[in-house]
Amino acid sequence: MPLTLFKIGFIPVTVMDILDIFIIAYILLRLYYYLRGSRAAQMLVGLMIILILSVLAPFLQLRGISWILQNLRTVWLVAFVILFQPELRRILISVGQSRVISYFIKVSGNKMIDEVISATLQLRERGYGALIVMGRETGLRNVLETGVRIQAEVSAPLIVSVFNPRSPLHDGAIVIQNDLIVAAKCILPLVEDTGTFTSFGTRHRAALGLSEESDAIIIVISEETGRISLAEAGEFRFNLSEETLRRDLQQAFGQAVERKE
Repeated sequence: MPLTLFKIGFIPVTVMDILDIFIIAYILLRLYYYLRGSRAAQMLVGLMIILILSVLAPFLQLRGISWILQNLRTVWLVAFVILFQPELRRILISVGQSRVISYFIKVSGNKMIDEVISATLQLRERGYGALIVMGRETGLRNVLETGVRIQAEVSAPLIVSVFNPRSPLHDGAIVIQNDLIVAAKCILPLVEDTGTFTSFGTRHRAALGLSEESDAIIIVISEETGRISLAEAGEFRFNLSEETLRRDLQQAFGQAVERKE
């Protein structure tokens, strides 16, 4: 039997009960931070109010409300899935891409990385400059608030169209999180001291600045030279080939590196 720590009245409280409470509290806290500031958070508050009302109604002898809520119980789960479908999808993707899961399960391929690499090569061929932020564990809320929300699945044609010089969104960076282009036209923090790289342009300074403040991976395509660079942890890797870029991204996101014989 589980070890009893203490009793509340006649109810025993065990170690597993304490662990259960902490796990539920952690899940609710993470869910709050994930949904905070979004429209889904407002819907979640509405559902919580209905849930509380369904508990209080029998005690307050609100028979009409109790009857309505009891008859709606069969559709709560379906309604929850329908209302929160996009958020549930992103949460499941986030869990699947966590470092703990990636440690045990190695993914050999990833559509998001393929689309980003395809877009990067197309942007270089067309002579478009670009700044692509690929978020990992660190939150990027401050960066996202400076841009225009998109919330679209990552695709090479969309990325290329965003950085078309005729596009109103081409200035700034796009931010990718959990296989979604979350926002475009985002402003990144500029690094003040570029060290020996005195010829850095705005894009490179912005990429280096964000890489020092977060664990994000930032791809820079130079409009002048067409060279592809990658910023990570306050350091740059310059003039990357397609193979090198793919290898670096797969390693950064905890995936098995594809080896060509």
